[in-house]
Amino acid sequence: MDEIDSVRDYLTGLQDRVCTAVEQADGAARFVEDAWTRDEGGGGRTRILRDGAVFEQAGVGFSDVSGQALPPSASAARPELAGASWRAVGVSLVLHPRNPHVPTTHMNVRHFRAQRDGETVAWWFGGGFDLTPFYPVDEDIVHWHRTARDLCAPFGADRYPAHKRWCDEYFFLRHRGETRGVGGLFFDDLHGDFDTDFAYLRAVGDGFLDAYLPIVERRRDAPHGERERRFQLYRRGRYVEFNLVWDRGTLFGLQSGGRTESILMSLPPLARWEYGFAPEADSAEARLSGYLRPRDWLGELT
Repeated sequence: MDEIDSVRDYLTGLQDRVCTAVEQADGAARFVEDAWTRDEGGGGRTRILRDGAVFEQAGVGFSDVSGQALPPSASAARPELAGASWRAVGVSLVLHPRNPHVPTTHMNVRHFRAQRDGETVAWWFGGGFDLTPFYPVDEDIVHWHRTARDLCAPFGADRYPAHKRWCDEYFFLRHRGETRGVGGLFFDDLHGDFDTDFAYLRAVGDGFLDAYLPIVERRRDAPHGERERRFQLYRRGRYVEFNLVWDRGTLFGLQSGGRTESILMSLPPLARWEYGFAPEADSAEARLSGYLRPRDWLGELT
């Protein structure tokens, strides 16, 4: 079996396992699958869960797409890719909970390979996961980062701090001067040893549910009202801003002729913007700003 096909098999299984776990956590709604093909090459299966007991919307997508040439923006950044055919496989998910006390979350794991004249000219792994709370709880943040640190441990003591820092830098809204949430892990262009790098991709993919579902169980029934709901929708607007302005995966997908509906499944079903919004002093909403900056969560909160 070709190396990229082994990654593909892992990713389709990961999508199945995540969807099953999310359905079980929700307890009411089920995913609907939209299988699609791409004219230039490849396809995928996008799964959407709507109007659940826990999740207002959850999207878990698998894609295996290919092409004969990359968009100019990609080949300009990587000259060795000019004129090369390419194939990319990945799983990406975004979960938008109904309760404002349950954080939104995102996870992505992917593999890219480019060839010219039958020879591989570039390959790499990328991915990670991050957490976006609206009403942060220290216990949840510690659990999230401790899980991330522990899955990184077999790959060296420097892996967690490096990829945690990369996550803080990547998920930063420069026009707002704040992080998208409390971070997690992010990595790209990982291309050392294939077996080791693939093992790390699997550790991230498999570790996501361990990091997130305990938080869901603790917060799913937290009391809330219209005030918290309005704040949740306002902060979801920041999520939209990041994905449409800064996210490289979204931009690459659109520029490479990807399937728009599947690319934009990450957007929340409802969001709002308010000019000049400022939370009340010393309120629960004002407290969030202290969490929207890079911090040593395991050092400060434990």
